[in-house]
Amino acid sequence: MKLTTVLVSASLCAASLSFSQNAHADAQLAASLCEYVAADDKGRLRKKLKSSRVKIRNIYDAIQCNGNNLLRHAIASNAAGAGEYIVKNLPKSALVDGADISWAEGNGHSGSPLIAVIKARAGL
Repeated sequence: MKLTTVLVSASLCAASLSFSQNAHADAQLAASLCEYVAADDKGRLRKKLKSSRVKIRNIYDAIQCNGNNLLRHAIASNAAGAGEYIVKNLPKSALVDGADISWAEGNGHSGSPLIAVIKARAGL
């Protein structure tokens, strides 16, 4: 009976440590991606995604940079290269609604070269 209690306690401790490590890794990945987008460093962005074995389309909705998604962060940071990479790797369905274009125009970024890239990809 005592051995079972010890095993259950050890299992719970190990499980809690593994969850917190994943959460920390996800936060670190998000911070790195936001930093690379702001610096318009497409090469490091691609390398980080590849080494983490994730695709932009799978994490796009989950990452927030200064309260914006990755594409809006690229527009606000005037990161044309990284932004174009993001647009090309997103599904068209994520861009068709035009929300990012409306956001950019409403926040004084209507001259961004990424707006044309988004419109071309979405077919707007």
